[in-house]
Amino acid sequence: MFDYRLKVFYKVASRLSFTKASEELNISQPAVTKHIKEIENTLNTKLFNRKGTSIQLTESGKILYGYAEKIRNIYRDMEFEINQINQQHKGKLIIGASTTIAQYILPEILAKFHSYYKDIKIELFTHNTEIISSLLKKGKIDLGIVEGESQSSYFEYKAFRADEIVLVSKVDHPLARKTLQLTDLYEIDLIFREQGSGSLEFVQNRLRDKGIQIENLHTVMQIGSSESIKNYLLHSESMAFLSISTVLQELKNNLLTVVDIKNFNIERNFHFILPKGEQSELIRLFLKFISYN
Repeated sequence: MFDYRLKVFYKVASRLSFTKASEELNISQPAVTKHIKEIENTLNTKLFNRKGTSIQLTESGKILYGYAEKIRNIYRDMEFEINQINQQHKGKLIIGASTTIAQYILPEILAKFHSYYKDIKIELFTHNTEIISSLLKKGKIDLGIVEGESQSSYFEYKAFRADEIVLVSKVDHPLARKTLQLTDLYEIDLIFREQGSGSLEFVQNRLRDKGIQIENLHTVMQIGSSESIKNYLLHSESMAFLSISTVLQELKNNLLTVVDIKNFNIERNFHFILPKGEQSELIRLFLKFISYN
């Protein structure tokens, strides 16, 4: 019920990207622009300012964003409370999620879901993308949420949310405030995620696209946990490629910093992976709920 134009604006404002909004909404970028223009014409105001390749909310945009979030939450609460009265949802949903998603994104969503549907039991398995895909193929989980780039013909994939992988170091690293060239990576001690990690796959592919072979870099070690990598960085001169979702608290507390690499960024989408064919009622309910969060 959330007005579609307002939904488009909310996505663009949340991601500060017309491209990411179009991908998540599964519509063309010109269609996104059209919806934004219609709102601007209706309100007789400008909602976004462009700065190079990036956009920022205007003062009017910030006001609308605040109200759009309130309206979105009201619609969500209304819809799910009525749905609760009309249907008694019970059962068990087994979810498998990549480590980054399970640790930094899902807990808040699962807590909200439980507050609405107390009779639905959730089990969450956490592992890397490769193993989550294997568990789904074997029928040991109902759906997966992964960060990997590879896709299999066994599954249906739906975009969950946008993410970015960034190069991170401790704040007092000698190179922390410099803009690096890609070739500078050959001179840096690097920590990577373990084999089978979706994040590692993205980093490896994007570096290869730019002519950088990851096997030629100075890899100090591979670690199977973003938390362990972050703690390692705090006590070393190494750097690591990590999801921005994993380092928000450390950036806020000025413990870690993002190191800029000239003309290089790694943007991606997290995805739901589902068995092909008709989905169960519980899966449909969960996907609908998560689309609001």
